[in-house]
Amino acid sequence: MIDLTKLEVFLYAAEHLSFSEAARRIQVSQPTVSHHIKTLERELGVELFERTGRGLRLTEGGRLLMPWARKVVRDSIELQEMMATLQDGVAGSLRIACSTTAGKYVLPQLAARFSRRHPGVRVTVLRCAPAQVVSNMLGDEANLGVVSREVQDETMEQQEFFEDSISLIVPMGHPFALRRQIQPEEIIGEPIIMREPSSGARRVVLSELAKHDISLGDLNVFMEVGNAEAIVRTVAAGYGISFVSTLATACPLERGNVVNVNVKGLNLQRKIYMLRKRLEEPHRPLEAFWSFVHDPSNKDLLQLSKRK
Repeated sequence: MIDLTKLEVFLYAAEHLSFSEAARRIQVSQPTVSHHIKTLERELGVELFERTGRGLRLTEGGRLLMPWARKVVRDSIELQEMMATLQDGVAGSLRIACSTTAGKYVLPQLAARFSRRHPGVRVTVLRCAPAQVVSNMLGDEANLGVVSREVQDETMEQQEFFEDSISLIVPMGHPFALRRQIQPEEIIGEPIIMREPSSGARRVVLSELAKHDISLGDLNVFMEVGNAEAIVRTVAAGYGISFVSTLATACPLERGNVVNVNVKGLNLQRKIYMLRKRLEEPHRPLEAFWSFVHDPSNKDLLQLSKRK
């Protein structure tokens, strides 16, 4: 049977490609690290590292071992945490993959409230691209996922998390800023900053504009930016207009740098969803958080994006 300690030592050495750095991280001597690696190589019957003039390099065997070793070590930790919950209540680790701008405004506060109620749970929020959420969960990198559209995957169970509003924002001095409402066609010709193609906000905006026979090609898109906060700052500096989650505009709006403008006939609402694996093994922090999301005490957080 392979010793977990040897796998942990291997992972540190593999991630840093240095026995000395691995020794420093786990607070043992370098000869101890070398001994563990040599013993592991002997037990597996393969070399894990190639010693070169520039240092260490993983062999094919080492590269194959890394994801397997991570899973074994992680499962061991979660098993210990699960056993601890039988005596101490809800405890352990919870990893949540979040792919949407709106989610990252609500999720950390919700996680903080959850941790206050269950101090034995350590929550990690992982920022990732939309396409990575399901793969992260299937690969056991995350226990839960937050996405801006329904996922068509039979292995996943989903629940509505909250509803996000998307706003057209303009600089304070823009002519639209003095209007209570504009027509959709009025944005044609205006310099527009758009989110990246994979953005959920962009998908909703283009879908709504299409109902008014306005396509992406009709718009004067002079820049694409994959960060809502960067877009808000650029609009506030007077470089164009944009559609972003209302949550991303809250602070700049308070400072009077940008103005939300209502576009007649556009329903710029979208649902944010939370995912979990349908056939997940028992995991008390996950189950507790899944239920905690819609606890009445969190109603204020889930309505942060509602229009004022």
